[in-house]
Amino acid sequence: MSIPPLAALRAFEAVARHLSFTRAAEELGMTQAAVSYQIRLLEERLGTPLFLRKPREIVLTETGALFARPTIDAFDMLREAYADPSADSVSTLSISTVPTFAGAWLSPRLGKFQMNHPNLAVRLETSDNLVDFGREDITVAIRAGEGGWPGVEEHCLMPIEYTPMLSPALAKKHAVHEPADLLKLPLLDRVDPNWAVWMREAGVDFWETPPRPGLTLSTDLHEARAALEGYGVALLTPRFFRFELATGSLIQPFPLVARNGRSFWLVYPKGRRNRPAIRKFRAFLLDEIACDPG
Repeated sequence: MSIPPLAALRAFEAVARHLSFTRAAEELGMTQAAVSYQIRLLEERLGTPLFLRKPREIVLTETGALFARPTIDAFDMLREAYADPSADSVSTLSISTVPTFAGAWLSPRLGKFQMNHPNLAVRLETSDNLVDFGREDITVAIRAGEGGWPGVEEHCLMPIEYTPMLSPALAKKHAVHEPADLLKLPLLDRVDPNWAVWMREAGVDFWETPPRPGLTLSTDLHEARAALEGYGVALLTPRFFRFELATGSLIQPFPLVARNGRSFWLVYPKGRRNRPAIRKFRAFLLDEIACDPG
């Protein structure tokens, strides 16, 4: 099949990105009727609907979703190729990442980055959900996972590592001398499968299903706070809690640090890889990590 007319693809890309004929028409400087006409031409050419029209919204069909991602990426690359090289002189770098990485590692360093680039505004958002770059006002994201996400450039930042930590008072009260002693204590978020991984590497038999109700919190930051108060043992990343370890408010009773095959990754759409703001932030992150071996 030959490539459909550019006008139809341009209309489809805008509607798929906004999921709105009205917003697409405003962006393209066209009437809504003209945008609808271009979409109808493309649907007739493909022989299948691309959108489901509902009373108050539109959604992509299965075929529409299949074509949307490569079409959005292609236009993103075109916009990048023809962008004014000086357009980044004053702009905003919006970053989305998971709460623990943001609070324990990234946010203390963002001030340094912004001071080094005073013409670049920086906005940090936290979420455990994957960013849809085509529909959200996000420049880059830092994700936790194994990589291999479609349509994005990926840079592995650091492996995810974890080890038990607890307050000195709790360790003393329960005489924690070997890994099996941890089973006598409340384990925060005991249903976390990483507990089984760490215990297995430590040579301890472990039941992933808790024998009694326990405390489950949404992020490592909350678990660390609970551990600081002596409510249990948290499974945490040592490099994220260096201050607490250095001051003795938390202790790491055993040197074993486990990994689960997941890492933190910097990701952004392929079409944005030459954007100056992204190049600056990527270089900054990699430099900071090189100075922070963990």
